[in-house]
Amino acid sequence: MKIMEKVFAFGYSGIIFLLLCSAFALIFFGFIELWHGINPTENLPIRERFNFILESVGLLTIAVVALELGQTILEEEVQRKAHVSAPTRVRRFLSRFMVVIIVALAIECLVSVFELAHKDATQLPQAASIGIAAAVLLAAWGVFIKLNRSAEELEPEAMEKTKQEDQKLE
Repeated sequence: MKIMEKVFAFGYSGIIFLLLCSAFALIFFGFIELWHGINPTENLPIRERFNFILESVGLLTIAVVALELGQTILEEEVQRKAHVSAPTRVRRFLSRFMVVIIVALAIECLVSVFELAHKDATQLPQAASIGIAAAVLLAAWGVFIKLNRSAEELEPEAMEKTKQEDQKLE
C-alpha cells in the first residue's frame, strides 16, 4: 500500500508540474498579447489593440485557474495526503475549485461580451450562455454547501481534524 501512495504522490506531483508549466506558458502568451496591444511602435487601430488586451485578460484568467488548481492539488493531495471522503474535505476541496472556475467563467463571459459586441453581435447569446453557466454553477455550489453543512454537523470530529491539519501547515 505504501508503494501505491508513492505512485499517487508522484502522479499528483507530475500533474502539478504540468499545470505550473501550462500556467507559465499562458502567462507568457498573455504578456505577448498585452505587448501587441500596448506597443507604441505598432500602428494599430484602437479596436485591434483592445482585442489584444482582452485576449491577454482571457489567457491570464486561465493561467490563474491552472495555478490555483495546481496549488489545491498540492495542498490537499500531496502536503496533507488528504483523502477527499469526509464532508468537510469534500466541501473545502470543491469550494476552492468552484471559486476559481466560477470567477474564470465570469471573466471569460465579460471578455466575450466586450469582444463580440464590437465584432459580431449576433454571437452575444453564446457569450451570455457562458455567464448563465457561471450563474448555474454558483447556485448549484450554494445548494451543495447548504446540504453539506448538515452532513458536517453529523461528523464534528472531521471538522476538528481538518482544522488541526490547517494549523500544522501554517
